[in-house]
Amino acid sequence: MAFKAQSDDQDAVSEINVTPLVDVMLVLVIILLVTAPLLTQSVKVNLPKTAQTTADVKDQPLQLGIDAHGVLTLNKKPLADTAALEAALKEELARDPEIAVHLYADQAVNYGKVAEAMAAVQHAGIAKMGFVTVEQ
Repeated sequence: MAFKAQSDDQDAVSEINVTPLVDVMLVLVIILLVTAPLLTQSVKVNLPKTAQTTADVKDQPLQLGIDAHGVLTLNKKPLADTAALEAALKEELARDPEIAVHLYADQAVNYGKVAEAMAAVQHAGIAKMGFVTVEQ
């Protein structure tokens, strides 16, 4: 570091020696230039081909829909009322005790209709229920 000889005016040295900083930065740039090409290299592998498979339909949740007019649908099949919904849900629960329900409710539907559908799901004995929404 460069220091001035002490003089009568006692001024502080306010200069920063940037040479070590430049040296460190140049070393970091060199390291980056050397390692960057190594990160992009990959091993060429011929992967095996397999036959296309279908999705497992058994684990799909039930789709409970309520449109703007309050019409209930279960897996896109219209239902008469909440009693019919509860009966259909009990049948599905008998087939698969781990079944889940996804509720698709229209934005304009009355909240009371949504609450009735939720109660029917609960009365049917299904514990897993989720609400499906769309991001804005």
